[in-house]
Amino acid sequence: MTNPDHLDDSDSLAAVRKARELLHRARAVIFDFDGLLVDTEYAIYSSWERVFASCGHALPLDLFNQCLGSGYTHWNPGEHLEQLTGRTFDWEAVNGRRQEEIVRDLEHAGLLPGACELIRSLAEAGTPMGVASSSSHRWVDGWLNRLDIMSYFQTVVCRDDGLPVKPDPALFLKAAENLGMQPAECLVLEDSQNGTTAAHRAGMPVISIPNRVTEQADFSLATSKIRSLAELL
Repeated sequence: MTNPDHLDDSDSLAAVRKARELLHRARAVIFDFDGLLVDTEYAIYSSWERVFASCGHALPLDLFNQCLGSGYTHWNPGEHLEQLTGRTFDWEAVNGRRQEEIVRDLEHAGLLPGACELIRSLAEAGTPMGVASSSSHRWVDGWLNRLDIMSYFQTVVCRDDGLPVKPDPALFLKAAENLGMQPAECLVLEDSQNGTTAAHRAGMPVISIPNRVTEQADFSLATSKIRSLAELL
């Protein structure tokens, strides 16, 4: 049974008020990256969807959600496609083409609504901030520098720091440690089910903000769920 506090009524004023209270009480804020700060996940999903379609197979969003936030550790679309087709693929070539498509699709991408304003507001209030992502430093740091927001974050923790990816809580726990905070003092902002689960396991309150790729996921472990970072302003 879904806890009513963990809601499907993300558009309700009560959910927004609860999220703002969580933000007000937080001593530090830890952001996910993909799908929360920048809408990268739809481009990534679309690249995989085209690969599946070229083989005569669909890639339902609810299936793809299994890998979001976990860096393909817990479910790999490539392995799934090989099982469906009984074929092996030259994944170096396939992923090279996918990466080119992703870069093309994200050429003009920027921060999602409310992200810039929220980050600046927290910085002005002196609230320590970090990023914890199952993606690589090359990807995350590259985007943070490109968007000119890297300087706002006191720590960035990624999969190539040698830690287990989400839904394991390790990335969030390391970010809290780097910020000099106890887990319960940190508020996590997430867009994926795996990320929400990781924050919950870390003992951190978590606000889930689903996007067009993750909106079908299970967010029953979220402390609150809203539609946009802009609702926190």
